Amino acid sequence: MTTPTETRPAVQTAPAAIPSETSARRRGPAPFARLAVHRILGAAVVLWAVATLAFFALRLVPGDPVDALLGGPGNNATEAMRQQARETNGLDRPLLVQYAAYLGRLVTGDLGQSYQLREPVAKILGEQLGSTLLLAVLALAIAWVLALVLALWSARGGRVATTVGNLLEVVSAAVPHFWLGSLLILVFSVQLQWLPATSGAPGAQGLILPVVTLAIPLAGFLGQVMRESMLTAMESPFALSARARGESETQVSLRHALRHAALPAIGLSGWAIGSLISGAVVVETVFARPGIGRTLLQSVLVRDVPLVLGVVVLVAAIYVVVTLLGDLADRLADPRLRAA
Repeated sequence: MTTPTETRPAVQTAPAAIPSETSARRRGPAPFARLAVHRILGAAVVLWAVATLAFFALRLVPGDPVDALLGGPGNNATEAMRQQARETNGLDRPLLVQYAAYLGRLVTGDLGQSYQLREPVAKILGEQLGSTLLLAVLALAIAWVLALVLALWSARGGRVATTVGNLLEVVSAAVPHFWLGSLLILVFSVQLQWLPATSGAPGAQGLILPVVTLAIPLAGFLGQVMRESMLTAMESPFALSARARGESETQVSLRHALRHAALPAIGLSGWAIGSLISGAVVVETVFARPGIGRTLLQSVLVRDVPLVLGVVVLVAAIYVVVTLLGDLADRLADPRLRAA
């Protein structure tokens, strides 16, 4: 028979659990808000560091930026014209004064005016950004598909498939973009004449070779990460439980292991976008394709300082934003991160 003293602790402890759970729910948004503030502050610091390093690094490059203002190297400008160009654009001021003025314009969103093209940098980047982003997004999608297929095949194909898959991943990840792009042009444009060598062809044909050139090295890197995660997931307790319930190896791979294999790659998507945009400098040059990568290369050659700084800051901003989105997607896909 139960006495009143035996039931008293249960009566006292049961209501106590409800306020603690409610208070935990009320405290839930606070850590997320702190995390968001920390990420935003970190992004601002990254952008400031990138802008600062790019500003001072350009001053160490041999040559005079006044040449870009006066039509490029080899111009016939007199010394008086050069001095007037320096005074008009503030290049005669001390370096720290130029740096402070640049940061002030950057905070207000003013990227300056191109020395060579005589147009606002923001306008030039707006015209070139869409082409590069299209190239990067398509390459990322294809790289994901190739990496998933390679990870599934190497994880389920036995020891031989694992060895071959590892070899393909290492080789593709190490292939330089300029070498791969030149090889694809030689095979598919010159020899087989299936695809155009430049992006001037109508429709999507001009995108195929540049996108594949960017996607293959990234697919090799993502494939390595996914394959190791999938092999680990296939031997985890939840996979053993699924097999015990009668699920086939295909069901275990697609329904359980594949999601765990994709988690590390989701976190790397921000880095992947940054890598693709940097690789676009080479790819857009090899395939004569317009974009911010090719614009960056041309502006560096003529020392167009405002345009170079604008491209660098824009790429850094894209990288920061995509990294934040990748972290959010990683938390949505992984319940363990949401619980943390």
